[in-house]
Amino acid sequence: MKPKLSRREFAKAATMGAAALVTGACSATSRKADRPKQKKPNLLFIWTDEQRADTMAAYGNHKIHAPNLNKLAGQSVVFKNAYVTQAVCTPNRAAVMTGLWPHQSGCVKNNIPLPPDIPCLPELLGDSDYRTAYMGKWHLGDEIFAQHGFEEWVSIEDGYRRYYSDGRDRNKRSDYHHFLIENGYKPDSDDKTFSRSFAARRILEHCKPKFLEKKACDFLRRHRKEPFILYINFLEPHMPFFGPLDDEHNPEEIDLPSNFNDGLEENEPLRYRVIQEYCRAKYGKDEKDIRALIRRYWGLVTQVDLSVGAILKTLDDLGLADNTIVVYTSDHGDMMGSHHIVEKSVMYEEAARIPWLMRIPRMQGSLIKDRVSQIDMVPTLMDLMGCGSDERFAGQSLVPLIKGGRVGQDHVFIEWNPNSGAMKVKKGGTQLASKEELRHLENEHTRAAVSPDGWKLCLSDSDKCQLFDLNKDPGETVNLFDSGLHEDIIRKLTAMIHKWQETVGDKVKV
Repeated sequence: MKPKLSRREFAKAATMGAAALVTGACSATSRKADRPKQKKPNLLFIWTDEQRADTMAAYGNHKIHAPNLNKLAGQSVVFKNAYVTQAVCTPNRAAVMTGLWPHQSGCVKNNIPLPPDIPCLPELLGDSDYRTAYMGKWHLGDEIFAQHGFEEWVSIEDGYRRYYSDGRDRNKRSDYHHFLIENGYKPDSDDKTFSRSFAARRILEHCKPKFLEKKACDFLRRHRKEPFILYINFLEPHMPFFGPLDDEHNPEEIDLPSNFNDGLEENEPLRYRVIQEYCRAKYGKDEKDIRALIRRYWGLVTQVDLSVGAILKTLDDLGLADNTIVVYTSDHGDMMGSHHIVEKSVMYEEAARIPWLMRIPRMQGSLIKDRVSQIDMVPTLMDLMGCGSDERFAGQSLVPLIKGGRVGQDHVFIEWNPNSGAMKVKKGGTQLASKEELRHLENEHTRAAVSPDGWKLCLSDSDKCQLFDLNKDPGETVNLFDSGLHEDIIRKLTAMIHKWQETVGDKVKV
């Protein structure tokens, strides 16, 4: 196995120019530069925030109203079992954009800025023929300012100002803020910004998805004769878990997760049990509360679906669909009542698995059941865009898998790094852990592996470990780690985790 490109090597190469970053992989001169500009493949990358996998028909949900996503899935390669690198925003966003693990990029928890010397895909591609734009939530630092190879920047979030770099103007506001001002709204917050709750309560035409839709369609029209890279990131279905389509779905059709009543025994991680207690207090304890929450969550997915449909129609109307790679995915999932937990930050499938669709020109749609990781996103896109594959990426190109072959790494790895924002405790404290124990849990690391045959091992450095047989127990309700029945599997997967850690330079001891 060839050594992966370390963060230091990435940074060093970046100082010599992004086009030369991955030697032999891609540059303006090595990517068939003699072909006409319009024949270079376009990339339309659409992603959401906090969308679990089972929110469209391709992943088993035929009740949710998502006709455009269902249509896209029917035309796409569908990765049935796709996993994040870390189930929280900033770390996994960094991985999706750079191809580096959170511990390699340094973005190991929320609100750590992506270093400017670590390139994103447009910088890695290094082709000046491309027009590039990023629209929507970024959450990788300096939220509203263009960066990392994107020429155009459309921002929607003003809540990250305290994390801006020195010298950035904290009085500057997002594009969406100015859109609301132009439509006669007045900021609802003391700092003269619009809160997420305020934005979510607007009419459909004034909410964030419709705003991004219009900006994206305008970009496509302006650059229809040039190769382009367009990233659109919707905030929805992320909290505050309400919007203009709250009543879109019949409440009688809302199913509770099959593992809703899993109480989490004492052999489950204490951190998870504290999170469960917090979620019961915040989101409700009974079925009625969670059904109502899921109904609103589904409405947010439908809201995104409407805008995705409009963007894809514009792509079709402009005659661009046949030369555009379309990606649809999310930065992580949401428990949405599974194990009576809401939100993310755990290793359970509902938080760690996400939808991943790829509509690829001149390739038929297919369903791939192999377990794959979003760490493979960048090398796969680089390969599809004419750069070939390069083993120095932390991940691997999945193009051989898409074409019916095999890939070198068939185990999926997931990491959890200390995140001070994840250990939420209900008002009044908890009887599950002391303050000292809670501080200890905030510094907990976990490393997990999921095998091709469905075994999932989660090793913690300071909390309970977990082992699940996903084939027999897809809801992860029975932790087999201490059962004494599967020591061979634990040894094998532990060795796999340690080997992976050595390969990617992860020094956490689990």
